Amino acid sequence: MRFVVCGEALIDLMPEEQISPAESRWIARSGGGPFNTATALAKLGEDVEFLGRLSTDSFGRQLRSHLTTAGVKLDLAVATDEATSVAVVSLDAEGKANYFFHFDQTSNFNWRKDEFPVIAAEDWLHFGSIGSVIGPGAKHILDFVRSTEAAVSFDINVRPSTLPDRAEYFGLVSDLMTAVGRNGGIVKASDEDIAWLVDDDSDPLAYAEAWAEEFGLAMFIVTLGPDGAAAVKPDGRVIRVPGHSVGVIDTVGAGDTFMAGFLSAYAADPDDVAGALDRGTAAAAIVCTRKGAQPPTAAEVDAFLAI
Repeated sequence: MRFVVCGEALIDLMPEEQISPAESRWIARSGGGPFNTATALAKLGEDVEFLGRLSTDSFGRQLRSHLTTAGVKLDLAVATDEATSVAVVSLDAEGKANYFFHFDQTSNFNWRKDEFPVIAAEDWLHFGSIGSVIGPGAKHILDFVRSTEAAVSFDINVRPSTLPDRAEYFGLVSDLMTAVGRNGGIVKASDEDIAWLVDDDSDPLAYAEAWAEEFGLAMFIVTLGPDGAAAVKPDGRVIRVPGHSVGVIDTVGAGDTFMAGFLSAYAADPDDVAGALDRGTAAAAIVCTRKGAQPPTAAEVDAFLAI
């Protein structure tokens, strides 16, 4: 199966060293939710095309090199002279990442209708994150998802700083879930994503069940941080796996890598949802032990699960 991953590629500026009160050193890491998922799928040995808008600037060349080195194909990627988007990353005491974005007039958000290909029904389209809800191009992504005959998965990946209005954000996400449910697709969110969207941190699985039924999804996947992950079916069945205890360096790319691990396994055996969830949580745990989004290979995931 070929995976087509649609969405943003950007630069994560991450703090490295405070040199003096007036000077600090930062590192520019390749990132973006769909970018990370595409890279992770390729590292797991999958056939992957990245459908994104890549700048011709120096950061764009870095992103392109990162993808091709990982084994991601760029036949569907769009070249643009607009500047690469940048996210400034801060880490709390537990390594959890927070983001502030610089997006104005940058590459990821000005999709045009004619930049989207027709992909085969035998392909798998994965999309999500900021580019699917922000900017003038978001409506074209929605139309693309509505029109495809491929299997579809959507990672909500909420970033409140980009659109603080919860009602507006949820309205856009609802439109996308409706499009995904048109042919029984899969939606994924973290427990924190759900809590923010509904302004309620009581029980994310109850919302997952309601949305799976309302939007006609095959399942709604909820990642639960160190507590693992769960897939909720529209009939209320819950398939849950525990998390893995690791020494966390940072959480950058954890959710994106989880989705790659899950999709890789699920596409190979759709009947083993628990096994796919377990590979997703294992891949995410591994990436949390590394600086930035550095996803594991299939052999590394196998070795981790064998411990």
